[in-house]
Amino acid sequence: MALKESTKKEQANSYELVVSVDADTFEKAINAVYKKQVKNISIQGFRKGKAPRKVIEKMYGSEVFYEDAMQDCYPDALYDAAKEADVKIVKVETLEAVEAGKDGFTFKANIIVEPTMDINDYLGVEVTKKSTDVTDELVDEEIQKVRERNARIITVDDRAAQDGDIAVIDFEGFVDGEAFDGGKAENYNLKLGSNSFIPGFEEQIIGHNTDEEFSINVKFPDDYQAEELKGKDAEFKIKLHEIKTNELPEVDDDFVKDVSDKDTLDEYKAELKETIAKRLEDEAEKDIDDQIANKLMELLEGEIPEAMYENQTNDMVRDFDMRLRSQGLDINTYMQYMGTDIEGLKKMYRDEAEKRVKLRLALETIAKKENIEVTDEDLENEYKKLAEAYQMDVDKVKAAIPVESLSEDIKVEKALKLVKDKANIK
Repeated sequence: MALKESTKKEQANSYELVVSVDADTFEKAINAVYKKQVKNISIQGFRKGKAPRKVIEKMYGSEVFYEDAMQDCYPDALYDAAKEADVKIVKVETLEAVEAGKDGFTFKANIIVEPTMDINDYLGVEVTKKSTDVTDELVDEEIQKVRERNARIITVDDRAAQDGDIAVIDFEGFVDGEAFDGGKAENYNLKLGSNSFIPGFEEQIIGHNTDEEFSINVKFPDDYQAEELKGKDAEFKIKLHEIKTNELPEVDDDFVKDVSDKDTLDEYKAELKETIAKRLEDEAEKDIDDQIANKLMELLEGEIPEAMYENQTNDMVRDFDMRLRSQGLDINTYMQYMGTDIEGLKKMYRDEAEKRVKLRLALETIAKKENIEVTDEDLENEYKKLAEAYQMDVDKVKAAIPVESLSEDIKVEKALKLVKDKANIK
């Protein structure tokens, strides 16, 4: 096995790997291919599928099973060779057999490998923690949200329509004096201020009263979806049938009993303060993690191959597809609905993919520099966590996730914890 810089180098960390597969391994692969293919081979004098291997090789050549046998050998041979060379393969660009025979075979692989990076000054990075003070204003905002969720809709007839009201209207639209398709409705519930209609429509209903009939004038946007209405002036005839609004409950002990398990407003506010404090603390910790991540990405040194970004982007698109399928959708339907294609979807994930790759490399580099180790106890605890999270048997999780892969993840987590523990948090 030999690893050398590729003569076909088109991006960072491109190498040519020369790999030899021994005679015994190759022979086993050839025999496996023969057993799989013999059932489809007919040779005179033998029942179909019963011809001996030597007879087939004599008739078609000793190399008849070589190609398929080599294809079967490539993955394990490449994995072992990369492990021996102490590199991680990011992408296999080409595979080419050099020679093959009874003594085994040799092949060349042009590969992209994970780069060797460097990082310094990662201990003691300065970050700023957001305020976690629970103010009276934050408590009042939370109570207001609860009031709005528990509001009831009532009809008002003693005033004109206001922003935020629901206006029940009939409307019909005209362009150049002619009614147009899709411009008419009856008893339509329109939330004023929702901006769900074209600009200027909702604003001109404000100030009118129940049972009033009136006209409003608007202009369709130049980018309106209906081609025949783009940029056109229009008149809408309106009949305002009803004005409805949200009536918010009074904030008192009865309100508290309705929306919580507390009996008094003071008890409810105390509970809200605890909830808000927990949320603010979580947000502050997340913000610290984000700041640290950005600092580490800035400190990372080295050239990252494009293939790593491509792989991460593809992984994220596949994860998105799986989430869609779990909801009864598929990625092709989603792309049609959103008016995009697979390249557009990849572009959407590209920036986040680059950040994930850079942060992972930064933390892996720190783990190496700090000689971070993973114990058997670390692995067992992580397998148990994953089993609980996925509601699976621990043994099944172990079968699905290799120890090496999980060990790398744990090292990365430990590296992040180290940097965070040593960070200068203001």
